[in-house]
Amino acid sequence: MRTVHGLEELTSLAGTTLGPGDWWEITQDRIDRFADATDDHQWIHVDPERASGGPFGGTIAHGYLTVSLLVPMWSELLRIDGIGMGVNYGLNKVRFPAPLPVGSKIRLHARVESVRVAAAGAVDLTVAMTVEREGGDKPVAAAEVIYRYVP
Repeated sequence: MRTVHGLEELTSLAGTTLGPGDWWEITQDRIDRFADATDDHQWIHVDPERASGGPFGGTIAHGYLTVSLLVPMWSELLRIDGIGMGVNYGLNKVRFPAPLPVGSKIRLHARVESVRVAAAGAVDLTVAMTVEREGGDKPVAAAEVIYRYVP
Protein backbone atom coordinates (compact mmCIF):
# COMPACT_ATOMS: atom_id res chain seq x y z
CA MET A 1 0.00 0.00 0.00
CA ARG A 2 1.21 3.48 -0.87
CA THR A 3 0.66 6.26 1.67
CA VAL A 4 0.65 9.96 0.86
CA HIS A 5 0.33 12.85 3.30
CA GLY A 6 -1.94 15.71 2.30
CA LEU A 7 -3.23 17.03 -0.99
CA GLU A 8 0.10 18.49 -2.05
CA GLU A 9 1.77 15.09 -1.94
CA LEU A 10 -1.25 13.58 -3.65
CA THR A 11 -0.62 15.79 -6.69
CA SER A 12 2.70 14.00 -7.28
CA LEU A 13 0.99 10.70 -8.13
CA ALA A 14 0.31 11.36 -11.85
CA GLY A 15 1.70 8.44 -13.83
CA THR A 16 2.05 6.21 -10.76
CA THR A 17 1.10 2.54 -10.98
CA LEU A 18 -0.39 0.99 -7.84
CA GLY A 19 -1.08 -2.64 -7.10
CA PRO A 20 -1.90 -5.28 -7.59
CA GLY A 21 -4.02 -5.56 -4.48
CA ASP A 22 -5.10 -8.62 -2.54
CA TRP A 23 -7.23 -11.36 -4.04
CA TRP A 24 -10.99 -11.16 -3.35
CA GLU A 25 -13.16 -14.27 -3.70
CA ILE A 26 -16.52 -13.83 -5.41
CA THR A 27 -18.98 -16.08 -3.60
CA GLN A 28 -22.58 -16.89 -4.45
CA ASP A 29 -23.58 -15.32 -1.14
CA ARG A 30 -21.96 -11.99 -2.16
CA ILE A 31 -23.73 -12.15 -5.53
CA ASP A 32 -27.08 -12.94 -3.89
CA ARG A 33 -26.71 -10.08 -1.38
CA PHE A 34 -25.88 -7.68 -4.23
CA ALA A 35 -28.94 -8.92 -6.14
CA ASP A 36 -31.08 -8.24 -3.06
CA ALA A 37 -29.60 -4.76 -2.62
CA THR A 38 -30.17 -3.79 -6.26
CA ASP A 39 -33.30 -5.81 -7.09
CA ASP A 40 -31.39 -7.41 -9.98
CA HIS A 41 -32.27 -11.09 -9.65
CA GLN A 42 -31.53 -12.19 -13.21
CA TRP A 43 -31.04 -15.97 -13.30
CA ILE A 44 -27.48 -15.77 -14.66
CA HIS A 45 -26.57 -14.26 -11.28
CA VAL A 46 -28.79 -16.00 -8.71
CA ASP A 47 -29.98 -19.37 -10.05
CA PRO A 48 -27.04 -21.80 -10.04
CA GLU A 49 -29.11 -24.69 -11.40
CA ARG A 50 -30.47 -22.78 -14.39
CA ALA A 51 -27.17 -20.97 -14.94
CA SER A 52 -25.30 -24.29 -15.14
CA GLY A 53 -26.98 -24.80 -18.52
CA GLY A 54 -26.52 -21.19 -19.59
CA PRO A 55 -23.86 -19.48 -21.68
CA PHE A 56 -21.33 -19.20 -18.81
CA GLY A 57 -21.71 -22.69 -17.29
CA GLY A 58 -22.71 -21.25 -13.92
CA THR A 59 -23.64 -18.04 -12.20
CA ILE A 60 -21.66 -14.88 -12.81
CA ALA A 61 -21.30 -11.70 -10.79
CA HIS A 62 -23.15 -8.58 -11.82
CA GLY A 63 -20.90 -6.11 -13.63
CA TYR A 64 -22.01 -3.44 -11.19
CA LEU A 65 -21.01 -5.68 -8.28
CA THR A 66 -17.49 -5.64 -9.70
CA VAL A 67 -17.66 -1.85 -10.03
CA SER A 68 -18.84 -1.54 -6.41
CA LEU A 69 -15.78 -3.46 -5.25
CA LEU A 70 -13.47 -0.88 -6.82
CA VAL A 71 -13.90 1.28 -3.70
CA PRO A 72 -12.61 -1.22 -1.12
CA MET A 73 -9.99 -2.61 -3.50
CA TRP A 74 -8.72 0.95 -4.20
CA SER A 75 -8.49 1.50 -0.44
CA GLU A 76 -5.97 -1.37 -0.31
CA LEU A 77 -3.70 0.40 -2.80
CA LEU A 78 -3.63 4.00 -1.57
CA ARG A 79 -3.91 5.63 1.85
CA ILE A 80 -4.20 9.40 2.04
CA ASP A 81 -3.52 11.00 5.41
CA GLY A 82 -4.12 14.62 6.35
CA ILE A 83 -7.15 15.46 4.21
CA GLY A 84 -10.80 16.21 4.97
CA MET A 85 -12.34 13.44 2.88
CA GLY A 86 -12.50 11.76 -0.51
CA VAL A 87 -15.57 11.10 -2.64
CA ASN A 88 -16.35 9.16 -5.78
CA TYR A 89 -16.69 11.88 -8.39
CA GLY A 90 -17.65 9.69 -11.32
CA LEU A 91 -16.69 7.29 -14.06
CA ASN A 92 -15.59 8.21 -17.54
CA LYS A 93 -15.68 4.72 -18.97
CA VAL A 94 -16.49 1.21 -17.77
CA ARG A 95 -16.20 -2.06 -19.68
CA PHE A 96 -16.67 -5.72 -18.74
CA PRO A 97 -14.43 -7.63 -21.21
CA ALA A 98 -15.02 -11.05 -19.61
CA PRO A 99 -17.59 -12.63 -17.29
CA LEU A 100 -16.83 -13.11 -13.59
CA PRO A 101 -17.86 -16.65 -12.58
CA VAL A 102 -18.84 -17.46 -9.01
CA GLY A 103 -15.88 -18.83 -7.06
CA SER A 104 -13.37 -16.67 -8.93
CA LYS A 105 -10.74 -14.53 -7.27
CA ILE A 106 -10.13 -10.98 -8.45
CA ARG A 107 -7.66 -8.22 -7.70
CA LEU A 108 -7.13 -4.61 -8.71
CA HIS A 109 -4.38 -2.97 -10.73
CA ALA A 110 -4.46 0.84 -10.98
CA ARG A 111 -2.62 3.67 -12.67
CA VAL A 112 -3.11 7.33 -11.79
CA GLU A 113 -3.63 8.83 -15.24
CA SER A 114 -3.98 12.44 -14.20
CA VAL A 115 -4.17 14.77 -11.24
CA ARG A 116 -6.02 18.07 -11.39
CA VAL A 117 -6.40 20.79 -8.79
CA ALA A 118 -10.11 21.62 -8.72
CA ALA A 119 -12.23 24.31 -7.06
CA ALA A 120 -11.69 25.20 -3.39
CA GLY A 121 -8.34 23.39 -3.29
CA ALA A 122 -9.76 19.95 -4.00
CA VAL A 123 -7.70 17.46 -6.00
CA ASP A 124 -9.18 15.15 -8.64
CA LEU A 125 -7.44 11.89 -9.48
CA THR A 126 -8.37 10.12 -12.70
CA VAL A 127 -7.41 6.48 -12.26
CA ALA A 128 -7.35 3.68 -14.85
CA MET A 129 -8.44 0.55 -13.02
CA THR A 130 -8.26 -3.03 -14.23
CA VAL A 131 -9.81 -5.95 -12.36
CA GLU A 132 -7.94 -9.17 -13.05
CA ARG A 133 -9.46 -12.63 -12.56
CA GLU A 134 -7.08 -15.28 -11.29
CA GLY A 135 -6.36 -17.59 -14.24
CA GLY A 136 -8.32 -15.40 -16.65
CA ASP A 137 -6.94 -14.26 -19.98
CA LYS A 138 -8.94 -11.00 -20.04
CA PRO A 139 -9.84 -8.53 -17.33
CA VAL A 140 -13.36 -8.79 -15.88
CA ALA A 141 -13.60 -5.00 -15.63
CA ALA A 142 -11.76 -1.94 -16.83
CA ALA A 143 -12.79 1.51 -15.66
CA GLU A 144 -11.61 5.09 -15.63
CA VAL A 145 -12.57 6.39 -12.21
CA ILE A 146 -12.43 9.91 -10.81
CA TYR A 147 -11.94 10.53 -7.10
CA ARG A 148 -12.15 13.99 -5.54
CA TYR A 149 -10.16 14.67 -2.39
CA VAL A 150 -10.87 17.79 -0.35
CA PRO A 151 -8.95 19.64 2.38
